[in-house]
Amino acid sequence: MRPGKGLRIGVVGATGMVGRELVELLESRRFPVGELLPFSSGRARASVRFRGRSIAAPGISAAALDSCDLVFLVSSDEVSLEHGRRLAARGVWVIDDSAAFRLDPKVPLVIPEVNADAITPRTRLIAGPNCTMTGLGVAGALLHRSLGVREARIASYQAVSGAGKAALGELFGQAAALARTGLSADGCAPVLEAGKSSALPRAIAFNAVPQVGRFGADGYSSEENKVSAELRKIWRAPKLKISTTAVRVPTIRGHALAAWLTLGRPLTPAKARAVLAKTPGLELSRDGDYPTPRSAGGKGPVYAGRVRQGATAREIALWIVSDNLLKGAALNSAQIAEHLLRRGWLKRVTKR
Repeated sequence: MRPGKGLRIGVVGATGMVGRELVELLESRRFPVGELLPFSSGRARASVRFRGRSIAAPGISAAALDSCDLVFLVSSDEVSLEHGRRLAARGVWVIDDSAAFRLDPKVPLVIPEVNADAITPRTRLIAGPNCTMTGLGVAGALLHRSLGVREARIASYQAVSGAGKAALGELFGQAAALARTGLSADGCAPVLEAGKSSALPRAIAFNAVPQVGRFGADGYSSEENKVSAELRKIWRAPKLKISTTAVRVPTIRGHALAAWLTLGRPLTPAKARAVLAKTPGLELSRDGDYPTPRSAGGKGPVYAGRVRQGATAREIALWIVSDNLLKGAALNSAQIAEHLLRRGWLKRVTKR
């Protein structure tokens, strides 16, 4: 793409699921892109569509990234570790969607509606959060700020797209196979159990798998530990007690969470709804209604419903859904970039 009056923007991982969503958002939200430099997620002869044109997305070029004003890293942890700090040291703004820097105390972990103030003009390297945590990070932010969340119990029901294209292929392939052959008399389909080369640890079609990531010595999965640690950092609540269970379910996109929040003082569901209705980035369903992954898929906000009293007067239970590819990843990164633009920090640099 030829240079224009706008910014030179690099997108590493532009051909992946999140990368393609991000490129579409840069166009639809009219971000001032003067030159787009997309880099592939490893596919040969890859390309992306931007402003009606097909733009080649070659392998990563360090020299090309060095010339950018802003680089989005939507690839692997390894790629982010190789390029993130180096680019930031050269003065390039870097928004990283991997897990590489999320828990680094020197790198802000940002959801713009919640803690944009963590970014300073000197930051340069900014991390985006885990797509599962983002829903609760937004939905509970004002409750935490107003009353103080003391404890959170979370069960997440995560879409297969969160595990990548290969996992989606498994879901579709297994569902098609079951449609052809049907289940056995006892309701099992052992022929579809995942093998060693599978993208998911167990068969996912018409199933629920309580493992997202590897299990640690404490019995929690890496995903469960990420959610806990990142929520504490986002909310600036290092003493927050959190227990989590992460489950992969056979939905395509949109992560759902059931959450029970213990607050600093008693709160009725009606008053909780009043707080949630004022929460930035959150859309609250009318009383008696609720969002689902299908209703939230392809949409930007975080959605909440089924607000009710928990086991005590200080506990509020709610249901939360957000699109893991949008607010959980690409949209959050775009919103961070827009924040930099509004503050006047993201400017065209002609020489490095």
